[in-house]
Amino acid sequence: MWDCPGSGGGGSLSPMGSERTEMRKRQMSTTQDTPSAAQAQLSTGNRGSNACCFCWCCCCSCSCLTVRNQDEERARTTSHELQAEGIPNCEESPAPTLEEVNAWAQSFDKLMLTPAGRNAFREFLRTEFSEENMLFWMACEELKQESNKSVIEEKARLIYEDYISILSPKEVSLDSRVREVINRNMLEPSQHTFDDAQLQIYTLMHRDSYPRFMNSAIYKDLLRSLSEKPAEA
Repeated sequence: MWDCPGSGGGGSLSPMGSERTEMRKRQMSTTQDTPSAAQAQLSTGNRGSNACCFCWCCCCSCSCLTVRNQDEERARTTSHELQAEGIPNCEESPAPTLEEVNAWAQSFDKLMLTPAGRNAFREFLRTEFSEENMLFWMACEELKQESNKSVIEEKARLIYEDYISILSPKEVSLDSRVREVINRNMLEPSQHTFDDAQLQIYTLMHRDSYPRFMNSAIYKDLLRSLSEKPAEA
């Protein structure tokens, strides 16, 4: 038969008893260390009470992030406002007369000659998501009025970036030949750098958008409102 390890007599401890004694010593040591650990945790918790938003950073860092976000928002707003200033919603012009609006139906040239005609046509182009064609044509007309070399170069660069670059969301549709001409002209920009491109866009608006404008609700409603004015008087 096997002898039980704890059955031996005498005052000596059995191997199992030694292990139990050692375990009790370790438990006592752990119990003594617990208050220090708790104090350390409490101290850490006190430091953590200065944190905000349950994040790892301190309040100062969060404040810095808030200021930075506000600065970025102001920068985006300023950029949007500057862009809006550069592209007015419409040209200043007196209200068109019935005779003028009737003349727009006679030819595209007569429509484009008057600010009121361009405004009405531009409103229509906006509904077709092709307003960039009119904006490009107007920018080219404005460039032709400049005489200062540095201003010409700056405006030519902006026109190129806004309407010619393939990276621009407002890129106009031009064939490869005209693009090559523009790239050569940009080496020494002048008032006539975009003449070929402007003519091509003018022709595109004439052939493609103008007939639809004449049949649009925008034109018909304007014509009807002007026709009814004498009767109301």
